[in-house]
Amino acid sequence: MAGTLVVAEIADGKVKKTTQSAITFARQVGGPFAVVVVGSGAAGAAKELAGFGAQKVIAVDSPALVCEKLAPTVAKVAKDGGFDTVVVTASSYGKDLAPRVAVKLGAGYAPDINLVKVDGGKKLYRRPMYAGNAFGWLEVTTPVQVVSVRQTEFPAAEASGGASPVENASPAPDEPAAARAEHLKLVTGSSERPDLGEARVVVSGGRSLKEQFKQVLEPLADALGAAIGASRAACDAGYAAPELQVGQTGRTVAPQLYIAVGISGAIQHIAGMKGSKVIVAINKDPDAPIFQIADYGLVQDLFVAVPELVTELKSRS
Repeated sequence: MAGTLVVAEIADGKVKKTTQSAITFARQVGGPFAVVVVGSGAAGAAKELAGFGAQKVIAVDSPALVCEKLAPTVAKVAKDGGFDTVVVTASSYGKDLAPRVAVKLGAGYAPDINLVKVDGGKKLYRRPMYAGNAFGWLEVTTPVQVVSVRQTEFPAAEASGGASPVENASPAPDEPAAARAEHLKLVTGSSERPDLGEARVVVSGGRSLKEQFKQVLEPLADALGAAIGASRAACDAGYAAPELQVGQTGRTVAPQLYIAVGISGAIQHIAGMKGSKVIVAINKDPDAPIFQIADYGLVQDLFVAVPELVTELKSRS
């Protein structure tokens, strides 16, 4: 059947919220869509997706953890089902998987798109260029298309009711390339804070915080129930962990509230957060570029302003 195949992302047997952005894309395109869940515990995770309106949810239980071993299975499901579009969210997982699936399907690849238009059955994709300062439209002319969508531009789909049937499928045999890829271990950090990519509130700090990065930002994040982000300069200087980087070469976020503390607003950082609904900037430099996109700006020494803000928030909570 022609239609869209949504590739789910799972972790620890649970569906990640990123999957719902890919489902939103499938709904916008229109027509039938199915969801494939590949990984350990896929059958249980597939049940979580039964209420989103898919024609079916395909569960492929597999111990594979690297995309060299996952891609053949996704490509097989797409071929067997006759899907003409395969979509993933442009997370680190999706960006790793999608090009490999495209090669196996002989498909054109539209990466990191933020808008889709359907005109007479023809799909046009828009994607950011030049660090988000321009947008380009592209058309994929191959019979099968692979697409990765920005989570910040395609909001998480809500369950639509009903119960899609869940089918089990077998993984594809390993290919020669997969034999050369070995999963050694997964190292994850544990935190009580929300995930940076899914948080409703993000508090980010720049290099000017120096060694007081955590001392200044953590109380504010705690008061707001926020995730913590950082500029590349702060990460490069060692004041913040690399996984906290927001920007063109880091994470792309679009929370309801983004507070930039001591961040000047380099174009690379703005590319990763300008989709935020409300942007608040705190910087002592009145000419900082961040104020050009901020909804609210405070020109003050951050080492004075942030503690005062925390005190005020605590008094109101």
